[in-house]
Amino acid sequence: HFSILNKITYRVSCKTLTGMVTVKTPTLGSPNNVRLSSYNMNLVLRWDRPEGEASDLLYTAEYKNQISSYKTGCLNISALECDFTPLHLSVYGRYMGRVQAVRGAESSAWVETVIGPPSVSLVSNGATVEVSIKDPMFQISDLRNVYGEPDYNVTHWKSSRNETVKSQITQQTRLVLDDLDAWSRYCVQVQLKTGIDSRTSLPSNVTCQSTAGAGHGAPWLAAVLVLVGVSLAVALVVVVVRKRKSISRFLFPKDTLPQCLKEVGVGGSLLQDTHTHTLSLVFLSLWRPSIDSHSCLAPNPDPYPNPNPHHNKA
Repeated sequence: HFSILNKITYRVSCKTLTGMVTVKTPTLGSPNNVRLSSYNMNLVLRWDRPEGEASDLLYTAEYKNQISSYKTGCLNISALECDFTPLHLSVYGRYMGRVQAVRGAESSAWVETVIGPPSVSLVSNGATVEVSIKDPMFQISDLRNVYGEPDYNVTHWKSSRNETVKSQITQQTRLVLDDLDAWSRYCVQVQLKTGIDSRTSLPSNVTCQSTAGAGHGAPWLAAVLVLVGVSLAVALVVVVVRKRKSISRFLFPKDTLPQCLKEVGVGGSLLQDTHTHTLSLVFLSLWRPSIDSHSCLAPNPDPYPNPNPHHNKA
């Protein structure tokens, strides 16, 4: 596990016995984008050149573990990285590092790697807002392996002027804000604090979300549903009115069996019921389209007629 300690040093000197103290502040710009990384158990501190400074700067990099003081790893080098691996570091140690820019008697402040902001997303549910938090992504390892379990400082406020900012500390990556007003817009910002070294990250972007009524969705959704239901009902009524005759004929047909079929038994039994006559007519019509309700087919008395009626039998 590796981490970087934030420390800015100042040189203090005393002048005479009058108690006058002068403070020498850093005169060079500090290195940027400082990061400590480990790959296959190596340990390398890297940084970028200070903005606006010439390229003739030298750098001094130091490292330490949790129980030791800082030791020099690289002294007055021109490279933008320092490899601490050859210094016989323990594979079980947790290390920190820092770097300082130097030019002659001038020096910059010691600087460390910056923990980026967490990612925040919001989802509204009625008059509450659910907050989801994701830790910043490290190029090597992850925040929890390096710094342990973080605490999240979650602040929220109503998106209007002169509103009170409320905050809470949690270790949960999902929480619900329920002390909100309905139909209002709220904004949220999150900053984490590491469990080891108590270092803070950059604050997240401000993210805003609107609430709805308690137990309700958006008001426009209910209006759309009501409009769709009314439109379907009106369309159904129009269809029924315009097609009422066709619907009536389909549901209540007026055709009945011809008298000759009423007098003929079907399957050895007579058709006596009028409803049965109607159903039988429909059945027969499917098989004999030529049958209508006012005519009968003449029965064929001989199912095997003689093809030559004038031929006499021997």
